[in-house]
Amino acid sequence: MPSALRLVGTPSRDRLQLWVPLNVQINQHDSAESALLAQANLVKLTDDIQGTLAPSTHESYGTSLFAFHAFCNSNNIPEDQRAPASLTFISLFVSSMVGLYAGSTTQNYVYAVWAWHIIHRMCWQVNTEELDALLKSVEKSAPAASKQEKQDTFMVNYILKIRGALDMSNLLHIATYALKRACLTTTFYMTAQLGKFVLKSLECFDPATHVKPSDVQVETDRQGLRTTVFHLPATKVLPVAGKDAMWATQSNATDLEQALEEHLCTNAPPADGLLFTYRHMFWGKKATHRLLTCRRFLEVIGAAAAATGLMPLKGHGIRIGSTLEYLLQGMPFKAMKTKGCWESDAFLRYLHQHAQILAPYIQANLAQHKEFIHVVMLPVCH
Repeated sequence: MPSALRLVGTPSRDRLQLWVPLNVQINQHDSAESALLAQANLVKLTDDIQGTLAPSTHESYGTSLFAFHAFCNSNNIPEDQRAPASLTFISLFVSSMVGLYAGSTTQNYVYAVWAWHIIHRMCWQVNTEELDALLKSVEKSAPAASKQEKQDTFMVNYILKIRGALDMSNLLHIATYALKRACLTTTFYMTAQLGKFVLKSLECFDPATHVKPSDVQVETDRQGLRTTVFHLPATKVLPVAGKDAMWATQSNATDLEQALEEHLCTNAPPADGLLFTYRHMFWGKKATHRLLTCRRFLEVIGAAAAATGLMPLKGHGIRIGSTLEYLLQGMPFKAMKTKGCWESDAFLRYLHQHAQILAPYIQANLAQHKEFIHVVMLPVCH
């Protein structure tokens, strides 16, 4: 249903601001100066709120807001009832998704509508307890295909097995194994998101988001222990300040420190370019730098895995495998949470997927048992 309040073609990232509720009207008796001031305040408020969200969240919320209005249109909800939305209406919106969507998808839809209300200074009249109950119902009723299945993961043995299948005379393979052995060993031992180091496409490099050679440094503590620190320029929670992640030299044959040094020496990526940039050579022409994309990286790794009879894995398996590896080595849960830069306890879901992680904590060992209960039990409200 076309509407002058929601212009067709508005980019998803701009919909929270540009799709204006009908009830947000500047008083007709206000002066032109007051009207301009109100508009300036709206822009500032929107920037402040959206500044706390990652760019991917802007896109996600814009898509969710589109879904909200599609629901309104299909149910003939008048514009003046969409914001401020009543408790009954939001409950109906959430109920319509029970059995159709995953809980996380439904939460995105609701939080987008909430953010839309806040930006345009509309009263959010939803009862939090009822909303939480509805969202839990959606989670329990999620279709089987949307529920997270146990994922195969990258582990040290897997990395070592495909090592021999990479052609180390191939510049792409050097970059990839030094991004496999330094991006699959850097991201693995750093428990980092692959998307901070490789690109979705060749055109999407953003120095304010992706890791660059200038973001890497080596630090030494008082005991002489060396740690390689990678500054992540932006994270979902800290989109401006970013956060530091790190790894230290390992005793196994993955040789991550040597791999990174080999990559930097061989491919010489620009200091302010993507860290995992490799030298690309056309036949008979001078070598040029090319940014490593996620698709190309996984293609090379997948081919190496297939050559050794292993199942190719997905990129998110790197972070999962890293978490499992460190937990199996006995790293405390709280330390793992800090190392993986998690602001929530989301990583705890890995505990329920792998019995070997839980094994030490379900034995007759009181000290370990207490630690496990302390981590996984919900806090008691007083």
